[in-house]
Amino acid sequence: MKDSIKLIANNKKAYHDYFIDEKFECGIELFGTEVKSIRAGKCSIKEAFVRIEKGEVYVFGMHVNPYEKGNIFNKDPLRAKKLLMHRSEINKLEGRIREKGLALVPLQVYFKGSLVKVEIGLARGKKLYDKRADIAKKDQRREVERDYKEKLR
Repeated sequence: MKDSIKLIANNKKAYHDYFIDEKFECGIELFGTEVKSIRAGKCSIKEAFVRIEKGEVYVFGMHVNPYEKGNIFNKDPLRAKKLLMHRSEINKLEGRIREKGLALVPLQVYFKGSLVKVEIGLARGKKLYDKRADIAKKDQRREVERDYKEKLR
């Protein structure tokens, strides 16, 4: 399978803190030791955010642990990493971000075939009552599943 997807990192916090309006898949510019470290699953995007600077898209705060056998070739784990997108997509995102209350957040890091991809989302911030409502729905669904499981016994 050429397009097999292997999930490396998932940003659950983004789904809790934001409404995701639109999703985009983009490549990421990495060095060899970073790819090896990501292949080993040593990547985190919990505190990461995406910004457009001078017409280019960068992800900040994405932590890629230094590769154990990389010695002098290892880069700074928190360096800004360039995301690879088409110019038309970047222009579209720039226009949408100027709207009030929209932000770009990384949602997933995964391998698609042999390439590392990052899924970013155009997000609107949630208010506290929205978060409470989501938690209540999740608890209610969990309760229903628990009751259903009990009935099966």
